[in-house]
Amino acid sequence: MRALDDGDEADCGMPGLGMTRIDFYSNAGSKLHAACRIVGRAWKGKHKVLVFTPEEAVARSFDRLLWTYQPIGFVPHCMAQDPLAVETPVLITTKVDTLSHDEVLVNLAPEYPAIFSRFARLIEVVGLDEIDRTAARARWRFYKDRGYAIEHHDLAAQVRS
Repeated sequence: MRALDDGDEADCGMPGLGMTRIDFYSNAGSKLHAACRIVGRAWKGKHKVLVFTPEEAVARSFDRLLWTYQPIGFVPHCMAQDPLAVETPVLITTKVDTLSHDEVLVNLAPEYPAIFSRFARLIEVVGLDEIDRTAARARWRFYKDRGYAIEHHDLAAQVRS
């Protein structure tokens, strides 16, 4: 299984009726920039993506960053409550009570999203600070204890190679 990097199309294979596929992308220098790259690759692979963060300020920052993180290019996105959400492939939300699809969920929250198992794929993005790493380890154990197979992608190693 390959990680999503600048040279790859999104590998967001949808696992039929099986369990949610879980990928951890660790050592992100900037968690939001890494999430932008991952979301961009998933969108290029023609997948619908829901980005979840419980913090309104983070959601707004991510929204702005998706407009500007690449000098040439565009990832069509909006907030989940926007009237255009029905026809937009990438949604950003602070609440996961209403789902418009069940393809890819990108979690930017410190806790596991309660509805993660309704998605074909869950992507966890982990930064460099110890608080984020500790929370990610707890999420990893939570998923592992419930029998989910987890793929790990070290973003720092991708930069070095």
